Amino acid sequence: MGRGAYGLARVAVIVRAPAGWLWWSGLLAAGIGALPPGLTGRRIGVLAGIAGGLIAASAVYAARRRRWRALLGAAERAGRSVVLQDRAVTLRTWRRAHRRWLLLAFLAAVASSFALPAAGGLLLAGAGLGLWAKALWLGRWERDHDALLWVRTEAAVRGGAAGRTVPGHRTTGLAAGDAAPGGTRKPRRSTGAGRR
Repeated sequence: MGRGAYGLARVAVIVRAPAGWLWWSGLLAAGIGALPPGLTGRRIGVLAGIAGGLIAASAVYAARRRRWRALLGAAERAGRSVVLQDRAVTLRTWRRAHRRWLLLAFLAAVASSFALPAAGGLLLAGAGLGLWAKALWLGRWERDHDALLWVRTEAAVRGGAAGRTVPGHRTTGLAAGDAAPGGTRKPRRSTGAGRR
């Protein structure tokens, strides 16, 4: 991972970052998309959207599972020189870097409703659900191993927490940082970014 001080972001927080946006924007797009009858009619569009959303959720949850298991199995203890990034900063950084793609996905979901009403929005919502489920899976791993998973901040923004540019994950104790296992907020607010 390199010598000297470097920043680490929580893996589960990065996975969660697009989940809420995809879920709520998908539901909004589905609501807007249900207004026009479309080419197939609302009933067919909604049914296709539900099926597509379930498939998308399953696919996103299972995506790159071999890569994830390899990274988790090879995770090493973080050094004392690392700087742990706040949960809010990680969320804001990821969404800022990907906001154009998120907006395009929303617009595409709404536009697709002229063919299949609500289907595109439900597909987006399903993808968000799959990411949320993956964050829960990571949270279970963290609790089972009494460790939180971290990745270098720059690698995470470029290709995701399990992307090809990620050389490996690092671990800390459960008390580190300001996010609980799975990337949720801790019950009590901590002081923010810290050093381990």
